[in-house]
Amino acid sequence: MAEINKIQIPLLPLRGILVFPTMVLHLDVGRDKSVNALEKAMMDDHKIFLAAQKESALDEPGAKDIYRIGTLAKVKQMLKLPNGTIRVLVEGVHRAEIVQFLEEEEQFLVEVQEFEEVHGNKNEEAALMRSLLDQFEQYIKVSKKISQETFATVTDIDEPGRLADIISSHLSLKLKDKQELLETEDVKKRLQRLINFITNEREVLNLEKKIGQRVKKSMEKTQKEYYLREQMKAIQKELGDKDGKSGEVAQLREKVEKSGMPERITKVAFKELDRYEKVPQSSAESSVIRNYIEWLLNLPWTTETEDNLDINHAEKTLDEDHYGLEKVKERVLEYLAVQQLTQSLKGPILCLVGPPGVGKTSLAKSIARAINRKFVRISLGGVRDEAEIRGHRRTYVGAMPGRIIQGMKKAETINPVFLLDEIDKMASDFRGDPSSAMLEVLDPEQNSTFSDHFIEETYDLSKVMFIATANNLGSIPGPLLDRMEVISIAGYTELEKLYICKEHLLPKQIKENGLSKGQLQLRDEALVKLIRMYTREAGVRGLERQLASLCRKAAKIIVSENKKKVVITEKQLETMLGKPRFRYGMMEQEDQVGAATGLAYTAAGGDTLSIEVSLSPGKGKLILTGKLGDVMKESAQAAFSYIRSRANELNIDPDFHEKNDIHIHVPEGATPKDGPSAGITMATALVSALTGRAVKKEVGMTGEITLRGRVLPIGGLKEKSLSAHRAGISTIILPADNEKDLEEIPDSIKNELNFILVEHLDKVLEHALVGEKHESN
Repeated sequence: MAEINKIQIPLLPLRGILVFPTMVLHLDVGRDKSVNALEKAMMDDHKIFLAAQKESALDEPGAKDIYRIGTLAKVKQMLKLPNGTIRVLVEGVHRAEIVQFLEEEEQFLVEVQEFEEVHGNKNEEAALMRSLLDQFEQYIKVSKKISQETFATVTDIDEPGRLADIISSHLSLKLKDKQELLETEDVKKRLQRLINFITNEREVLNLEKKIGQRVKKSMEKTQKEYYLREQMKAIQKELGDKDGKSGEVAQLREKVEKSGMPERITKVAFKELDRYEKVPQSSAESSVIRNYIEWLLNLPWTTETEDNLDINHAEKTLDEDHYGLEKVKERVLEYLAVQQLTQSLKGPILCLVGPPGVGKTSLAKSIARAINRKFVRISLGGVRDEAEIRGHRRTYVGAMPGRIIQGMKKAETINPVFLLDEIDKMASDFRGDPSSAMLEVLDPEQNSTFSDHFIEETYDLSKVMFIATANNLGSIPGPLLDRMEVISIAGYTELEKLYICKEHLLPKQIKENGLSKGQLQLRDEALVKLIRMYTREAGVRGLERQLASLCRKAAKIIVSENKKKVVITEKQLETMLGKPRFRYGMMEQEDQVGAATGLAYTAAGGDTLSIEVSLSPGKGKLILTGKLGDVMKESAQAAFSYIRSRANELNIDPDFHEKNDIHIHVPEGATPKDGPSAGITMATALVSALTGRAVKKEVGMTGEITLRGRVLPIGGLKEKSLSAHRAGISTIILPADNEKDLEEIPDSIKNELNFILVEHLDKVLEHALVGEKHESN
């Protein structure tokens, strides 16, 4: 025995239990001597000596009744229980032997000496460790009292002594056998003894198992049958009357026969009914099968509404619900005309793209009403899981079909108008890509055999009229966009908003706020100011909110002041709604040098954009301010380069860029600005500043410029023209290639504006600048 050192320490005798080194255990301490020993340990260094009693029945053991070899331990935690017992958490640290008892009256105080383990040949110990682990694994399989997690824990131990101690602590051995293992200082011998113990225990357990099997087989046949019959009666009582389920299956079979399903679906339904009849009602599978049959019965397979193909009726319905939006209405009428002629056209897949509030969703409802079809809407905003579209497989708990099949069930017909709202808001993550799953839904060549993971059988979507809505085409994947016919709804003009406000929104809000038509009158000039200065949007959602606010305030006046009628004029608008929230561009009061008016197209419609240029002595530095985007910066660079290359023809000093710093600024610097239509405006302002020729105040312009001075076409001419008219501008310079877009401008606006079509910057300068060319100073 390799001694380490001797220490004096309190002793805690253990009854029927033994603690090995590294073992952590809870002990309940109640005897007075033990409590005193524990308190002394807590006052010193928390160390205590744990040794087992030879006879666990003894309440007052003496020195001769306690084993000499035990475990030096550390008290980790101590808790006093209400019944006076102390619960203590101890951790075994090291083997030790009692040298002598120092005190036995009030508590046990002993002198102990620690000793080290004795190791032999490493290879032999390694072989014994493997054998021990193998025997321990077989023991766990037979006994089933020790978890596999415990085995996984001990396999990581590479110290033979520690491995033997931990396995010993988990075995159901007699105290005497455990004490023998604790006293064995030679690690090799300890491993061998432990292997022998486990082998013997396995043999005992196997014998117990064989005896139990023999007893079970020897059960009398009559007794077994009686037991089974009683068990069957109890099961039937719990499940309910068997005839009740048979009656339910008969009813479902009758529903399947009358449902008008295709023959292939009928076969599937009958097959599932046969399974349902055989499965116990308490089984989880029973409810899964029943749910599946219900879905097959509730889905429309052949039910179809008859389309109203009267084009005049459809046109009247669409005009009643929406003002403007001619392209969409025209496309729906075209569909009805072709449907009338062919009777076999597959449902079109339209994608209405535009800013929020322009009426995309309500337009889809109107289309359904116009052609007498059921309307179904699902929102795809934020959908990230492919199963949302294709459904979950029936093997999963809580499985259900995807949103497409759910929508068809709600529609109850095979030819509804199906709105896929916010299709640009779909996303993808580790759960799959729902936009890819939509490819099959929205492909006219494939959607006649749409497959849902829950239904499993193909479903025909070819007669559905799909309409998708989106705010931004850029976020729709290319393959998905390719399957849809895109119709852009840019927004409403000021005149259209005025009409919509008078004919639709105001009557609706008057009714919703409990007023009658005669109780509230909103003058036209007040409506125009409301549209221009209290809302800035492409649609009419914000406008409707402002109208609702006016109606509420009018209701309050009528109730509190007992008035019969409220008339809101332009002056009273500010009193009721506060100061205007927005401003719109107006033309300059006089001709300006170095300042030109451009026309811009924003998500809220058209607006005017002033571009200013100033010169200061310098070395030709070009400064751009106003929070410009990359496209507008490039337009400024292109205009600057063109003017440098044509300085002589424009009567500009060829060395102007070496003598001056040029600053181009677009006011309202906090507002981001970008787009390919400010080129000629920047060039005109630059030439004006360099030549001293003023820009005509009544001229607005739009168009992109190339390095050769060519003027390229732009978009949004309708909205830009309306903003120019609103700002008091009478002449618009625009690219010649935009001549085709003039027909979109309302006649009332077109007749009051002078449109000048240009192909080159020289023509722009000719019409935009005041006076003749002259040499610059």
